[in-house]
Amino acid sequence: MPNQAGVALALDSITVTFSARGAGGRTYTAVGDTTLKIATGEFVSIVGPTGCGKSTLLNVAAGLLEPSSGSVRVLGAPLAGLNRDAGYMFQADALLPWLSARANVELGLKYRGVAAAEVHERAQQWLGRIGLAAHGERYPHQLSGGMKKRVALAQMLILDPKILLMDEPFSALDIQTRQLMENELLELWSADRKSVVFITHDLEEAIALSDRVVVLSAGPATRPIGEFVIDLPRPRDVNEIRLTPRFVELHTQIWHAMKDEVLKGYAQTQRADAEHA
Repeated sequence: MPNQAGVALALDSITVTFSARGAGGRTYTAVGDTTLKIATGEFVSIVGPTGCGKSTLLNVAAGLLEPSSGSVRVLGAPLAGLNRDAGYMFQADALLPWLSARANVELGLKYRGVAAAEVHERAQQWLGRIGLAAHGERYPHQLSGGMKKRVALAQMLILDPKILLMDEPFSALDIQTRQLMENELLELWSADRKSVVFITHDLEEAIALSDRVVVLSAGPATRPIGEFVIDLPRPRDVNEIRLTPRFVELHTQIWHAMKDEVLKGYAQTQRADAEHA
C-alpha cells in the first residue's frame, strides 16, 4: 500500500448501490466499503470474478459514477465531477468511424483548443511512436484490431493524463496480438511511468504487466480480499516472463486466493441465467 504522500488515486470506503427498476424498491450493492490506493507511477491490475464490480470501481475513479458513500481523491484533491487527470481506455473500440486514425488521435487536443499546427505535429509524433506513421489516413474499418488499439492508446496518451484507467482493453484481441499490445503498453508506460489501473479477467496478463495485483471478491458488495506485490524485474517481455519460476509461483498464490470467489461468481451467473430462462 503506497504512503499518502505518493498517492495518485485514492478510493476511500467506496460503496455503490443501485436501485433495481420495477423491483419493488429493491437495491443491489455492487461495491461495498472498498478502499484502494494507487501510488504515483504504479501499475496496478484488478482481477476478480465476472460481474464482481471491477468496471464499477473504474467508473467511480473516472468520475463517471458517483459512489453511494465514500470518497475519491485524485493527486490529493477531492474528485468533483469528471476526473480530468485521467485517461480512460474502454474494452470496446471508441474510435469515431468517420474520422481517420490521425483525426481520432487529434480529437482530444482539438477539443482543448490547441493550435492546429501543434495538434497535427503531436498527432504525427504519436502515430510514429505506435508504429502507424504511414497509416494515419486510414479509417478504423481499414485497420486491424491491434492497429485500432494502438490508435486508442495514442488518443489517450496524447493528452498526457497522469492516471490511466484501462477496462479490459485487449480482451477482444487474439492471443498473439494481445501479447504484442501488452508489450507495446509496457514500453509506452515505461517512458514516463504514469499511474495505471488495469482491469482484466486474465490473471496471467495482470501478473505480466503489473507492480501489484488486487483481487476482488465475488459480488454483491465486492471488496478487495488480497493484494500481491509483483516482484518480477523490469523491463519485461510478457511472453518470456510467463516462463520464469517466480511468475509461476505468483500465479499459484494469486489463483489460490481468488479460486473460491471465481466459483462463487460462476454459480451466481448460472442461477441468474436459470431465473431468466
